[in-house]
Amino acid sequence: MRVVLVDAGGANLGSVRYALGRLGVEPELASDADTILAADRVILPGVSTAATVMGRLQALGLVEVLRALRQPLLGVCVGMQLLFAHSEEDDTACLGLLPGHVRRLPAGEGVRVPHMGWNRLERRRDDPLLAGFGDDDHAYFVHSYAADVTDDCIASARHGRDFAAVVRRGDVMGAQFPPERSAAAGPRLLHHFLSTDPA
Repeated sequence: MRVVLVDAGGANLGSVRYALGRLGVEPELASDADTILAADRVILPGVSTAATVMGRLQALGLVEVLRALRQPLLGVCVGMQLLFAHSEEDDTACLGLLPGHVRRLPAGEGVRVPHMGWNRLERRRDDPLLAGFGDDDHAYFVHSYAADVTDDCIASARHGRDFAAVVRRGDVMGAQFPPERSAAAGPRLLHHFLSTDPA
């Protein structure tokens, strides 16, 4: 299987590559359309601002490439946020592969932003991407913005408000948490993404 990591300039490229390596997969790092289109699976990581990552994708001519993908696509962290139509962060137009918006998490008493910590994943509906996940599964989050819970949300978490933790619409999938830092939940989700049949 040919797995491609989109080089969107995120600082987590190495850690995602390491997590995949532990599953026996050696991904290719790519910033060109031909390599991405030839992949069996595509992963869009991102640790930066929505505007910064979208700007790099636009500069590389990859926005329309990603919008037209027919292969399974997994967005991770900011990469997941970019799957949606719009982010409040710098008022950024995103890829629009999923309807909905990304909004800043609300700070309040006992609720710090950025959110950094472990949260329980609440399954919203059954999906092969979440096979083997139970009520006690947790993931580690590091973020200030999060997508709203929509019909495409298959697992949510809560920090000040409910937010989308894992999303899926057909072959478009996303995880707000970094899989390489989320104990058993992260590798399990990556494994299911790699083994899922294209829709």
